[in-house]
Amino acid sequence: VQLQASGGGLVQAGDSLRLACAASGRTFSANAMAWFRQAPGKEREFVAAMRWNAGNVGKHYAESVKGRFTMSRDNAENTVYLQMNHLKPEDTGVYYCGAVLRVRPIVSSLWSTTLYDVWGQGTQVTVSS
Repeated sequence: VQLQASGGGLVQAGDSLRLACAASGRTFSANAMAWFRQAPGKEREFVAAMRWNAGNVGKHYAESVKGRFTMSRDNAENTVYLQMNHLKPEDTGVYYCGAVLRVRPIVSSLWSTTLYDVWGQGTQVTVSS
């Protein structure tokens, strides 16, 4: 399984972007997928996640992006998206998508990078003030 992230760019504060994370390879079935971001000189931080459990889908967001970012999935395309609205300069960073394949994670583990089995290569988002 490989993940390919795309959709980043240079925008102004208040603008929107939609990131995409496409999965390829063998039949893809993740238990959870997430977006993280990493600003220069900082650790990778959790942004948003979707978790599938017993036919239900749960979405979880970092406090800093709640109400502005929305994560979704297109099953037919094996792609997850991150719609980012009202972007702020502090949203700047490289955005990575990750997938959990081997375990069914509990919610409190979703914001740990060590949970994820596969990562995409990252896409740069730069928000100017």
